[in-house]
Amino acid sequence: MTGATLENSELDFRVVLVLTLEVPNQFELPPWFSTMSLALESDTDVDLRGINNGSSLPMICFREGSPPIPDVYYTSLAGLMTEYISNGSFVASHSLQNSEKCYPMQKNIRLSVTNEQITPGTWFFGLFNGIGPVRTQSKMVQFYSTIINRGSEYSFSGNITVEGCTTPTMRGQFCNQTVNVLSCSESYNLTGTGLENGSFKGLNNNAIACRNANGIVCYEEVPDIYSLDVMGMVKEISIAVTNLTLNETNPSNMAGNFSLMCYARHAAVPLKSVYDFSIDISKAPLVIDFPKAGRWYITVQAVDNSNTSGMGQGSSFKTCYLLVWQVNRCPLDRGGLNCTFETHNLQTVVRKDSSVPFESNYVPITQEASTNSNGFPLEPFLSNHSTGENDDGVWTYFLLDVPYGATGGNIHVHLSADSKIKYELYARYGGLPSLSNWDYFYTNSTNNSNGSMFFKLYDSSEETISFYMLYARGGTWSLGLRQLNPADSSGKTDISLSLERCPQKCSSHGSCQSSLDTTRLMLYSYCACDRNHGGFDCSVELVSHRGHIKQSIFLIASNAAAILPAYWALRNKAFAEWVLYTSSGISSALYHSCDVGTWCVLPFRVLQFLDFWLSFMAVVSTFIYLSSTSEVSKRTIHTIFAIVTALLAETGPTRSKNIGYVISLGTLGLLVGWALEFFARRRTFSLSPDFHLNLLARWEIIKEWFRSVIKTLIKRFRWGFVIAGFAALAMAAVSWKMESTQSYWIWHSLWHISIYSSSFLFLCSKANTTTCERDGPLDGNYELTRQNSFNRDEQRIER
Repeated sequence: MTGATLENSELDFRVVLVLTLEVPNQFELPPWFSTMSLALESDTDVDLRGINNGSSLPMICFREGSPPIPDVYYTSLAGLMTEYISNGSFVASHSLQNSEKCYPMQKNIRLSVTNEQITPGTWFFGLFNGIGPVRTQSKMVQFYSTIINRGSEYSFSGNITVEGCTTPTMRGQFCNQTVNVLSCSESYNLTGTGLENGSFKGLNNNAIACRNANGIVCYEEVPDIYSLDVMGMVKEISIAVTNLTLNETNPSNMAGNFSLMCYARHAAVPLKSVYDFSIDISKAPLVIDFPKAGRWYITVQAVDNSNTSGMGQGSSFKTCYLLVWQVNRCPLDRGGLNCTFETHNLQTVVRKDSSVPFESNYVPITQEASTNSNGFPLEPFLSNHSTGENDDGVWTYFLLDVPYGATGGNIHVHLSADSKIKYELYARYGGLPSLSNWDYFYTNSTNNSNGSMFFKLYDSSEETISFYMLYARGGTWSLGLRQLNPADSSGKTDISLSLERCPQKCSSHGSCQSSLDTTRLMLYSYCACDRNHGGFDCSVELVSHRGHIKQSIFLIASNAAAILPAYWALRNKAFAEWVLYTSSGISSALYHSCDVGTWCVLPFRVLQFLDFWLSFMAVVSTFIYLSSTSEVSKRTIHTIFAIVTALLAETGPTRSKNIGYVISLGTLGLLVGWALEFFARRRTFSLSPDFHLNLLARWEIIKEWFRSVIKTLIKRFRWGFVIAGFAALAMAAVSWKMESTQSYWIWHSLWHISIYSSSFLFLCSKANTTTCERDGPLDGNYELTRQNSFNRDEQRIER
């Protein structure tokens, strides 16, 4: 986003934040937002019914916390056909592996969602010209930063409008819900609440006990909303009520028909239909194990079970209670439900020898930091197997921080052992993982998160495990290792945790590119693959070695078609044209030799410019040659058009519209040449003073002049070659239009053959100009002079 303006809305309890969009984009939804509206306009004109694959389908993708990656978006094209963007079509998910949504790009997109549908925070959206492994394939990326894209080009513009509540304690779509902020005091004592030996267990020096600052509160019909901030990794949150009283108009309905429901949701106000946890808090406290760090919202609502529509229908409830809760922590070096497992904070060691920024290793704080430390032995940091008192086994936790500026990076986890690996791995963002709560996991080669969008498993064997968590969110991540057989301590296992910009270093088939987003606060990276590979990590082979050789031969050898016009020009002593055609064919062959990675005699940018410029000039020169104007005029026209075509080749050589520009320039050169030639040879166009002003006679002369011009044109060209030349030129235009990443090699080879063949045919279409000149119309003044001389001879005879 590039600009932001804060304005007062018509409603006095809201503010409006308007953001202008650019690609790539992220937008920050503040905690006080109520509604977010997205408006996009694009020149996309895609018929979804006519598309057979997603490689050419423009897409828009949304993701919370980090950039989207459409290449690993597992979905069927049939599902995309019917999945259009509509209000509330993308909703924040509790699991990172399901938090990306992609939709076909439309001409006009209007999207409006509320804080009940998505959570506040950083949201990313990206527009992609196609999905799948082909999207990342490129040619000439090793030599030049401009990648040729043979697909369609799309543009878009739009803005985001965020409406928010002016008061931080107000929430809801219409800012009509009051939120009570819960504050805790470490000195508060639960004694006297009846919960110190009951609902709240495990009270120790690391627990913080809290109560509602307003004491006992009473509500009727309207649910009560509270917010609670959780800082860091917490063992559990317990919430309960005491001093509960209930007044109603019909006391006989109280028994068995009343529930005091408690709903909890992370980062957003819970509803009866959308929540993370719920319980009848009048019967038991709500306990949240390993809650995520951040803000939690809690809703307490009395429910009449005898009426499915809820409180306020039938009986009238007035509920009074005292809300108490406890945040139970573990010591800094401990974790787990009983705080008995080892927890290790890892320090970041930046890789100084890395060619891309923000690459680093994670090692324990107790280990000496070294830039060469790619891992550390695991056994000295494991929890004691005797501490495993429950069925979950023995856990060991490692905590690592990802800088928010490095959100576009990837967490790499690698384990290697000298015997069979005896661990399961669970990873989670913002909280400790468990068997029931994780973002990514690995238990064995068949049971893991490899089917999710942002988990990529590369190596899975009894001795080695290697996987990436792609585009990891900035913040604290926790990795939990669960020992399968705690009593077995034999063998040695090394673990390596690192933050890398591109997975597998683009599989050695591409280069890792890094770029800042429009806020210039976050660096994201991506792989730009060579011409034979694709995929987000360049691991997908799109062209085999044999196919690469075949494509190289076609692209390079097809330039031999330049021999045809070059030979004709040399035979007819048109030396300037001979040099141009020969240079064009040679430069194109050298360009494509570099393009396919065979050999680069010059920097790629120079070869690309020469290829397109000389190709443009070859087309223009062919048209100019057909005019048969003087050499001085030809040199002048060539100089002007050489400058224009050089600008085309420098500013946008691969644009499809260039072929129209070049043909237009050639046609213009032909017309200018003809005009110069005709004005130089046809003096009768400027009437002499002796020419009589009889309109009928003048009209006859003009008609005779036009007949002469048409006759000259007919005699000047061999029209069979002209028609064949235009057919070859049309084939060249079709080849240029049909070029795509998949079929570039065959269509561009046909382009070479067609464009050089059309030049050859146009050159052959030019007839002998001497005969045409002799058969041209005679000068009018000469005819008048000859007539006068006959009259004088007749007078002499009479005398």
